[in-house]
Amino acid sequence: MSEIEVRMLSAFKEEPTWMNNLRLANLSTYETLPQPDIEKVNFHRWNLTDDVINAEYGEELINSQQYQYGSGDVAKIVQYGKETIMEQLPQELIEAGVIFTDIFTALQDYPELVEKYYMTKAIKPDENKLTGYHAAYMNSGVFLYIPKNVVIEEPLEALFVQNSFVKEAMNKHILIVAEPNSSVTYVEKYITEGTEKNSANIVVEVVTRPGAQVKFSAVDNLGVNTTAFISRRGHLERDSVIEWAIGIMNDGNIIADFDSDLIGDGSNSVIKAVAISTERQIQGINTRVTNYGNHSVGHILQHGVILDRATLTFNGIGHIIKGAKGADAQQESRVLMLSESARGDANPILLIDENEVTAGHAASVGRVDPEQMFYLLSRGIEKEEAERLVIRGFLGAVITAIPLKEIRDELVEMIDKKLTRADK
Repeated sequence: MSEIEVRMLSAFKEEPTWMNNLRLANLSTYETLPQPDIEKVNFHRWNLTDDVINAEYGEELINSQQYQYGSGDVAKIVQYGKETIMEQLPQELIEAGVIFTDIFTALQDYPELVEKYYMTKAIKPDENKLTGYHAAYMNSGVFLYIPKNVVIEEPLEALFVQNSFVKEAMNKHILIVAEPNSSVTYVEKYITEGTEKNSANIVVEVVTRPGAQVKFSAVDNLGVNTTAFISRRGHLERDSVIEWAIGIMNDGNIIADFDSDLIGDGSNSVIKAVAISTERQIQGINTRVTNYGNHSVGHILQHGVILDRATLTFNGIGHIIKGAKGADAQQESRVLMLSESARGDANPILLIDENEVTAGHAASVGRVDPEQMFYLLSRGIEKEEAERLVIRGFLGAVITAIPLKEIRDELVEMIDKKLTRADK
């Protein structure tokens, strides 16, 4: 995509000058930046930087109306490809000052507010080639803003459908800002329609101001022909909390960064992630917590299952910065292999630059516990069903952390479908 096309896209979307300048600056420099550092994953020849970001849509956009469901009292956004097809926010939340809208509307209506946080705190454009590409080629997304002292009881939902009936990258940006002492639960889901080979570049920024609390859940179910980079990053100020629960159920090749920067004293982040790799799929996942603040707490819990000839790599990184006294960094990464041809890695990394801290890690790669299988088989349960029960228990720590029952049930259904497909 040329500079002229980027300027035309920015003008068509009526973006503020600062956003146009951000795009152009990164358009000219992103290819000179290094690739992300994902240990033990050879992804450098993957196509992760498609330059088609503004394709013409046809009848599939009309048929996308099937996703416009939900009662009026549910806060929800649905995006089909780069188009927003549904957006609703209850009146009481509007009156409380909550903003939940697509990113381009936010750039028009709240340009100064978006500028303050967009790729300035949680993620910087020049971190690597793929963040720089994202800054230049972002083509859809959501802005969620919770004002000071506002507590939202019901979850806010977002459904993102990748339109792979056309050749078009899905470069989506989610920006969540929780002001002091606010609280919100946010749930997002990704799926793919169509079989076109496309890339996806998903960047999520969650900024929690002092005392804010965010519960963030995601179910990623991108298609087999989608090659994706997914970066979710938290920037936590004093006494704030982010609880992450992420189900990684994609069918294509994926690299991902799930990171929390514990900037403020007393900040707290728990990252729970589950993943399944099948067939010849490769998934490489970096999960990192960096403790900057005194008495900050960062915990990582990630479990994965590998089938067929697939590969799954968990890199867990806990880093306690010098001066972060009383910090706590814990991690557990476990991988369950159900095939002789599967490849799995669980790599714990602890970087400790301070003395008065607590840190620990656990990692394992292995097969189904034969004692558990023997117990279930001795109760008359068939082998395939017994394996599913063991795997559900193995992945249950994250599944139970997802706040919406519908999403939990759907995640279990996805797991069962992947296991059933592997049995055949």
